[in-house]
Amino acid sequence: MSYSILLFDLDDTLLDFGANETNSLNRLFQQYGYTLSDEWLQVYHSVNKQLWADYENGKIRLDVVLNTRFSETLLKLEKVVDGAEWEHQYRELLGSGSQLLIDGALEVCQRLSASNRLFIITNGITHTQIKRLKQAGLYDFFEDIFDSQSIGFQKPSKHFFDHVISRIKDFDRTEALVIGDSLNTDIKGGLQSGMDTCWVNRRLQKSPADIQSTYTITSLVELFDICLPKQ
Repeated sequence: MSYSILLFDLDDTLLDFGANETNSLNRLFQQYGYTLSDEWLQVYHSVNKQLWADYENGKIRLDVVLNTRFSETLLKLEKVVDGAEWEHQYRELLGSGSQLLIDGALEVCQRLSASNRLFIITNGITHTQIKRLKQAGLYDFFEDIFDSQSIGFQKPSKHFFDHVISRIKDFDRTEALVIGDSLNTDIKGGLQSGMDTCWVNRRLQKSPADIQSTYTITSLVELFDICLPKQ
């Protein structure tokens, strides 16, 4: 079947967040006179992952995640820094960096936007995500952008998807498709909300038995067969 409403994840679905993140972190540490070694990068990812988990579980606020992840990382490395200042600089670098498109992203957004309604659903920060979309040349293809900072909940929370559904005019779950690279956020969240899903599985990962996406693709261009209206 075809779908009139397409809900796209952003990071690592349309934009290569991993490459942008690594580049921005390197530039950030250099600004403050440090070299970001592999060891330091691992410490950052460990701290960041735990803080986001605590936020998702309702233990801390989002601003605590953002304003302490760098100070906690550097503290483990026996350095004392202003976490809020580092976060501000990081956001600037992340938003102004090279927004690398996932292969096929521009073509897919151009073609599908001509016949389908496109939306962004992202676990990200409002200002940063909008800026990145604009710099990547994708912003104008989307009818609206829904982000976890504005909503107050993250994917796969039902509250996140309920908010999205309530704000899209003439929304019909049977005509909506959630598209994303993460089984635990995009696919799980979409399925829990009664929508079909499309897992962008570029790394050929094995799907667990408890999360079965409606479709699985390895390249974005495969969406044409799924989403374009049939002649």
